[in-house]
Amino acid sequence: MPDSKTTEDSVRLAFVQQASSCRELGSPFTASLCALTAERLTGDHPVGAKILSWSGDPSPGGDSVPLRLAGALHALVLSGSDKQLASVYPPHAAGADDLWSSIDNALRTHAAFIFDRLKSAPQTNEVRRSGALLPGFLTISSMFEKPLVLSEVGASAGLNLHWDRYEYRLDDRTWALQPSPVLIAPEWRGVHPPNVPLHITSRAGCNLNPLNPANEEDALRLLSYLWADQTDRIERTRFALAIAATNRQTVDRADAVDWLEKRLQEVHEDQVHVVYHTIAWQYLPAHSKAKGEALIAAAGERATESAPLARLQMEADDQKHSAALTLQVWPSGEKHLIGRADFHGRWVEWIGWPGAH
Repeated sequence: MPDSKTTEDSVRLAFVQQASSCRELGSPFTASLCALTAERLTGDHPVGAKILSWSGDPSPGGDSVPLRLAGALHALVLSGSDKQLASVYPPHAAGADDLWSSIDNALRTHAAFIFDRLKSAPQTNEVRRSGALLPGFLTISSMFEKPLVLSEVGASAGLNLHWDRYEYRLDDRTWALQPSPVLIAPEWRGVHPPNVPLHITSRAGCNLNPLNPANEEDALRLLSYLWADQTDRIERTRFALAIAATNRQTVDRADAVDWLEKRLQEVHEDQVHVVYHTIAWQYLPAHSKAKGEALIAAAGERATESAPLARLQMEADDQKHSAALTLQVWPSGEKHLIGRADFHGRWVEWIGWPGAH
């Protein structure tokens, strides 16, 4: 049996680590919330006792207990369920004592709700990541000059399946197929991406626990995991949810590898099939990742000039504080690092495909 003191220390450390990440990612409020929890949470009530004796890995790289709790508290505010807590949340300012008093009261008053939310991993659908994906899709379109078939792994509510329905400002260039209330304007570093026509023939995504953008409860869950002082993220996500709901795009409830196996069997003649994922592949179990890689490689071997395959990824690697943007295409099998991006899409450093400019 693990030592209770060691477990409690690891939980408090998880909140300290999350506080540091939130500061780096521009959320001083959530950083304060996590730091106060690390310092002041006690086990004299059921929620505190549950968190401090967490049986799994509480860290940001494991069960993300701090973000589970932050999401539960934010949901209470967004739903109007806790007026006292709302009074110390942005846009209101509160000192540490008042903030913790309201958090502690919420932990005691809404124990059943918080217990339920602690069971689930945080689920976000960061729309700004489409600002890193768009240059990749433009690169694919410039290479093959064919319409795109989209398959997104770990699509959550499907918001990044609708990247072509948003407006973009990439450095001094704008891109839009239609007017949109969603504007994505990352800090741009590097060369310009290709400026080519782009057309999508079909799109689909999968997730183990997909959220329906047209469902009020699902939308609230998604919004609750955004940080309360980052109002631009919340507003952008609300607009993106409305776009997804209007287009009635739902994400398939499926295991990623099982879903991919079926998606990759179909041949898309005179189209390029693009498999893509953002900060999702890393969460698959090791055996699932291995099988998924093998399935994609096998599909690549079957790809032809008239029915090519591409894989676009935005995933963490050995460099801290940013994700790698990589692109592999078949039938050649060629693969390159085409850029890097902030995890929330605040900036994009574009390298591009060799010879694509």
